[in-house]
Amino acid sequence: MGKESICKDARVKMEKAITHLQEELRGLRTGRANTGLVENIKIECYGDISPLKQLAAISTPDAQSIVIKPYDPSVISNIEKGILKSDLGLTPAVEGKMLRIVIPPLNEERRKKLSVHAKDFGETAKVVLRNIRHEAIKHAEKEEKEGILTEDDAKRTKDDIQKIIHEFEGKANDFVKKKTEEILKV
Repeated sequence: MGKESICKDARVKMEKAITHLQEELRGLRTGRANTGLVENIKIECYGDISPLKQLAAISTPDAQSIVIKPYDPSVISNIEKGILKSDLGLTPAVEGKMLRIVIPPLNEERRKKLSVHAKDFGETAKVVLRNIRHEAIKHAEKEEKEGILTEDDAKRTKDDIQKIIHEFEGKANDFVKKKTEEILKV
């Protein structure tokens, strides 16, 4: 596989882990309306389960509300049930062929819980990053034993992988810090 491809493969996997972290963080409430809060809620309809963003147009007409306009008005009750079942604590109001969710302001206790959730997401992402690093280092060691990489190349590969993980752990920390500040800001 070679030094470059081992590092490139690790980088691609780490980028996916960071993208997943960003999606998880988008789903945390901050006291402001954000389509990311609801777009990945699983909705049961048509005998299947789909994310809300595939079933409806979602918008934020103002800072305190989210409007959901289903592409098929017959699924409006399914969407309402899915939102109520989610652990977000949001209550949608049906207004004709759309739903409106008013985002209540967060109290201090809820803000602290959400900031802990953000940190948990960050720690989970770091575990994934470390597993990717471990896998890449193992791959480099295997190629060194097989004679594909020299001892020096294997060491350089491990060093490069270490630099890559530091970069991505820094990104994870930055995203979590930014989200935590956003949550705790009154």
